[in-house]
Amino acid sequence: MSMLPTALIADDEPLLRERLASYLQRLWPELEVVAQARNGREAVELFDEHEPAVVFLDVHMPGMSGVEAARCIGRRAQLVFVTAYEQYAVQAFEQGAVDYLVKPFDEARLADTVQRLRERLQAAPGAGPAANGLESVVERLSAELRRQAGTRSWLQWIRASVGNTVRLIPVEQVVYLRSDEKYTLVVWEGGEALIRKTIRELADELDPERFVQVHRSVIVNLHQVAQVTRGLNETAEVQLKGRSEQLPVSRSYLHVFRQM
Repeated sequence: MSMLPTALIADDEPLLRERLASYLQRLWPELEVVAQARNGREAVELFDEHEPAVVFLDVHMPGMSGVEAARCIGRRAQLVFVTAYEQYAVQAFEQGAVDYLVKPFDEARLADTVQRLRERLQAAPGAGPAANGLESVVERLSAELRRQAGTRSWLQWIRASVGNTVRLIPVEQVVYLRSDEKYTLVVWEGGEALIRKTIRELADELDPERFVQVHRSVIVNLHQVAQVTRGLNETAEVQLKGRSEQLPVSRSYLHVFRQM
């Protein structure tokens, strides 16, 4: 007996998520929407948990964009980007590696997407888009997002309580950050401290050219990485310069080091 196809919807607007889920229920009754995400980081976490066959990703989401989430998910699912910007969407998707929907989409347009997804899943169950086609789409969309973002100001200092004092930690001195339930452990060149800020919040405020998430609970300063050692099941460990601890790299974030 064949398993029914599953899907994940990622969009920061709840009404659009519900609208898409409602349309899919009518157009593709056997498709089960197993999860809905509010941003790219949540999409990656929910994808790792549910491993759906199809992922609908809004290009523009706060924090980690749908483009970066697609980079993490890679070829493990059929991807459909949802965007409000038709002018570059057509160019980015001209190779047909992944599909796209332009907001506000209608049921007829979604029906075309559903047909293509059905055909792809029947032709190659469990296979996502070809590597070169997906990389081309992601790079074009990434370039457009960078152009639109312009010169954004990133976090420069982290406030941490150390004993009875409040310490201002220069961000460039931070070695890595690791989540500890409701707190985040900040490790910097002069010591370490727990702060009342989640790693998700910090990930959205740190310069992505310097700081990268390598695990759902770990962000590392690339300038502090000495080497990366591959492990089993597409995982890895980061060895830091002049430090003994090793940091885990999960499968969804291995792409960070493939590009270096």
